[in-house]
Amino acid sequence: MLVQSVIVTLLVLGCSARAAWTLMPGAARRALAVAILRWPLPEPLAARLRSTAKADSGCASGCASCDHAVPRSKSGSSLGASQTITFHPHKPR
Repeated sequence: MLVQSVIVTLLVLGCSARAAWTLMPGAARRALAVAILRWPLPEPLAARLRSTAKADSGCASGCASCDHAVPRSKSGSSLGASQTITFHPHKPR
């Protein structure tokens, strides 16, 4: 019974840590990754943390993964001009 409790506790702690890491804001995740990189870690884990520590995310990076992304032209530069929004009324049935 003790071994089962230890295994369940480790699983719950691991899942909680993963959920907290996933839901954590990017700035906090980067700061935590930099702090953890000071420890001696296995190379695969350290490589993932290094990529997290230097990753630039958010609206300033132009990732185009949300509605707040900066529109880009075909040449890769930001489009500075305002864009027209056209509303099409729905005809009643």
